[in-house]
Amino acid sequence: MTLLRVRNLRVTFDTETGPVEAVRGVSFDLGRERLGIVGESGSGKTMTGRSMLRLIRPPGRIEADEMRFDGIDILAASETQMRALRGPRMAMVMQDPKYSLNPVMRVGAQLMEGLRQRDRVGRVEAHAKAVAALNAVQIRDPERVMEAYPHELSGGMGQRVMIAMMLIPNPDLLIADEPTSALDVTVQAEVLSILDALVRDRGMGLIFISHDLRLVARFCDRVLVMYKGRVVEEVAARDLLKARHPYTQGLLNCLPRIGGNRGPLPGLDRDAEWAR
Repeated sequence: MTLLRVRNLRVTFDTETGPVEAVRGVSFDLGRERLGIVGESGSGKTMTGRSMLRLIRPPGRIEADEMRFDGIDILAASETQMRALRGPRMAMVMQDPKYSLNPVMRVGAQLMEGLRQRDRVGRVEAHAKAVAALNAVQIRDPERVMEAYPHELSGGMGQRVMIAMMLIPNPDLLIADEPTSALDVTVQAEVLSILDALVRDRGMGLIFISHDLRLVARFCDRVLVMYKGRVVEEVAARDLLKARHPYTQGLLNCLPRIGGNRGPLPGLDRDAEWAR
């Protein structure tokens, strides 16, 4: 079953020197699976993810031949309809919890805010759902975390709080933007295990945005490789390390290898044809 269908997505920003295309002609389908999007910084990964929730604001604009979520035309939907989709049905975990969590609000208040304001849930029920969400992402002593401020949490715990916040409404689609980039390897593995269990047990669709090709190869089902706003290659995750496009091969060759050559890592020689 296709949950999300995107055809010829374009994201353009109007600047003083003319329009700049951040995303150029991206097309893909997403079922209830794990889709990875990889590429260098500036390749258009995050802009693609934010477009799904129509979070691009002027001077940026979104255009597409088709962009449908569960049969709903995202581009034609009113802002009221989009607010009904964001959170309850489509959610996005931003890259760094330090910039996503309000520093002057306790964690519990932030977890309950959407339930109280949007869903008109009572305080006792909202508190119970927030604690259950923290338990779901394997946070020990959730009652203590509910009373904490964001600066009192480690990076890994902050990321788990962000995931819990997005999962409280039980969305059908979760977009995770670099959810493990600031975490050490052990915590990274725990967060991926949580996401994997949520996709498997809840039947969600997941778009996993990352620059870590080896991580995506292990975790995702399919991978889109982006370069300068375009998808240059789509490959099954299990075959990512054997990808054929020279850009993907170049990214893989830039990765350090345990036991490998101790000399400088090779640079990436870009070809103008890749951007066309």
